[in-house]
Amino acid sequence: MTRRLAVVAQKVGVSEATVSRVLNGKPGVSEATREAVLTALDVLGYERPTRLRGERARLVGLVLPELQNPIFPAFGEVVGGALAQQGFTALLCTSSAGGVSEAAYVDLLLQQQVSGAIFAGGLYTEADASHEHYRLLRTRKLPTVLVNAAVDGLAFPQVSCDDEVAVEQAFGHLRALGHRRIGLLLGPADHVPSRRKLASFRTASGGSADPEMVQHAMFSLESGQAAMLRLLDRGVTGVICASDPLALGAIRAVRRRGMSVPGDVSVIGYDDSALMTCVDPALTTVRQPIEAMGRAAVDLLVHQIEGSRVGTAELLYEPELVVRASTAQVRSD
Repeated sequence: MTRRLAVVAQKVGVSEATVSRVLNGKPGVSEATREAVLTALDVLGYERPTRLRGERARLVGLVLPELQNPIFPAFGEVVGGALAQQGFTALLCTSSAGGVSEAAYVDLLLQQQVSGAIFAGGLYTEADASHEHYRLLRTRKLPTVLVNAAVDGLAFPQVSCDDEVAVEQAFGHLRALGHRRIGLLLGPADHVPSRRKLASFRTASGGSADPEMVQHAMFSLESGQAAMLRLLDRGVTGVICASDPLALGAIRAVRRRGMSVPGDVSVIGYDDSALMTCVDPALTTVRQPIEAMGRAAVDLLVHQIEGSRVGTAELLYEPELVVRASTAQVRSD
């Protein structure tokens, strides 16, 4: 007990006596200090005293699928900062393959008495995945927000980038450059944002998109490279990718074939994640407005925590095509 008091006191920057007063419900402690001590207990993994366990911690679970794609750390930074401004602390959960599952993180967050949760790019975007842990969140009435397109029926507030507009912008850019053999490199076939991009691609193609000009891949550079090789076999001169890592894999595939970007093939990414201006060539990509989306997600969550009614209609944010050096006029030879 004495060690726990010392560790919590050091974390918060108060005396052990102050921590003791909070844990024992004694007067003489400000509400801000009391909340800070309780939050420190949660962050450090200590159990709250029994009489305090029914109170929500001022912690918010931030559940991300990975940190290798730069868009997720960038989003986490926006959300973490916006939460701090509202007096909450983000508890980062990364459900990467082979690690702790998303469902296990949900159990952990519920045990920690968090005030709410924000998910970005989770299993709710995969039609064939299990969604039972989301239904558990509904049962427990935990304030929750999902970022980017989700499967039907989950009934959580959603903040999304408009995938259909993103493809419209990218497709229009390539057509303006004279490209007619345009390919589409997507995530897995059950990925809801990818399905939306595919629907938009078909519409932009006049409803006659060649199925062989569409390839699905995992969201990694290596998988993008393998899928792009198949598109090159079909003679594409331009490709629209569902993420920046997929686009980098596509560029590598073009070079492995002894071709060049954008001389032989134009490549467009999606996200405008960090360092895309520094790759060679600088990547033309569709920028997600993560600053606005992250702050909107936090606002929706805080409204729920404060007891306000929040609808489940999806908030769609318009992306922006950022033209750089990886796209060019199609060759006429």
